[in-house]
Amino acid sequence: MIGRIAGVILHRAADQVLIDVRGVGYVVHISQRTAASLPPVGEACALYTELLVREDLLQLFGFPTLLEKEWHRLLTTVQGVGAKASMAILGTLGAEGAGRAIALGDWGAIKAAPGVGPKLAQRVVMELKDKAPSVMALGGTLTVDASAVIEMDAPAPKSAPRSAPAPSAAATADALSALLNLGYAQSEAASAVAQAAGENEGAATPALIRAALKLLAPKG
Repeated sequence: MIGRIAGVILHRAADQVLIDVRGVGYVVHISQRTAASLPPVGEACALYTELLVREDLLQLFGFPTLLEKEWHRLLTTVQGVGAKASMAILGTLGAEGAGRAIALGDWGAIKAAPGVGPKLAQRVVMELKDKAPSVMALGGTLTVDASAVIEMDAPAPKSAPRSAPAPSAAATADALSALLNLGYAQSEAASAVAQAAGENEGAATPALIRAALKLLAPKG
């Protein structure tokens, strides 16, 4: 299994990139969101990868973080969601956005991805909503930026690799853990944290906890 690719970009397109790794070129399929974040041709990059194996096909799919790779793995377990649909969802919402939408049961956000109809979007939410909290709880350990480390013996890049902005998944994971420790059920805690994260983008853990607790407070 090829789990990570690090090298120099030889060619890039809207949905794939060709990466040279010590003289071997690997075609890696990526989402449009990931493509937009990659450096120009000639510079170094690294992606976590998932290898799709079929009788007549071998395809590598690339992700900037382990969190996004894990969501891709879960999305493709849903009947009717192939690699193309999964990449469309992640390309539209990102890993954290997809996680929030699923935790909140917001199938309309999932439906916004190209090629994803309402029935499929509803199925994604229904089948993965119970799994969302566990992935959110692991967010802090699954957001390692693959481009942060380039192999020592990889071809020398023309310039240093670009790192993605620090993700908020760690704060989300910590806030969720805090609510669980306070005795809230996993599903309600995950929904509250997801909503709070969506309404307070980039918030630190304490602010996220306060916002989630307000959402969980009894009404009236």
